[in-house]
Amino acid sequence: MIIDLLTSHASVRKYKDIPLSKEDVQELVHVGQHAASSHFVQAYSVIHVTDQEKREQLAELSKNKRQFLSAGAVLIFCADYCRLAKAAAMHGKEIDYSHAENVLVGSIDVALFAQNVAIAAESKGYGICYIGGIRNAPEEISELLGLPDGVAPMFAMSIGVPDEANEVKPRLPVEAIIHENSYDADKYAKILPAYDQTMHDYYLNRGSNQKDTAWSVQMADFLAEPRRTYMKEFLGKRGFTFK
Repeated sequence: MIIDLLTSHASVRKYKDIPLSKEDVQELVHVGQHAASSHFVQAYSVIHVTDQEKREQLAELSKNKRQFLSAGAVLIFCADYCRLAKAAAMHGKEIDYSHAENVLVGSIDVALFAQNVAIAAESKGYGICYIGGIRNAPEEISELLGLPDGVAPMFAMSIGVPDEANEVKPRLPVEAIIHENSYDADKYAKILPAYDQTMHDYYLNRGSNQKDTAWSVQMADFLAEPRRTYMKEFLGKRGFTFK
């Protein structure tokens, strides 16, 4: 069942040395294209990186060496208004994608597209992992991949035949996520300590990389300091100025 597939997801970071063919990748991308798209703008593109030298540079720039060098396929997902600008130019018109709404549309479109690719890949027995490390060096990676104005790399995805089997992390309970009619922040006083205990037990007992911590501790540490503060300036250089 598709529900079983979706609830069994776990990131894979170690792959067998089995490449995906270009036909395999094209099939996954084709499935990805059938995700919903705001006003059908389809504001996304993907770079399939097959060049070994570029993979090695991406591995260094993103600080994800193992994944970029071992995966059966490496895809870089981009928000893309270049193609839309070309389409408008066919009719003698110019578009303005600098506004915050269009930045959101591109980001959401590419995320929905990528999730369809991920589900399609896992349905065929592949493992995947999203790689936000692309945003560790967005300018250098944009230059490496020849990205024009209006195109910005959002994240990468490694795909391949799994050489590891990770446990599924316990998610927040449904009652923490769903609110009926209005937002209820009071319930977190009960839910979060219980979830911390669940995650603490998971981290201590999982098959590898055991650690003595809890979810709220990790989130407090992770979000205490600003991260990748250069992204606003970078996106502005790409034409996304958040007007």
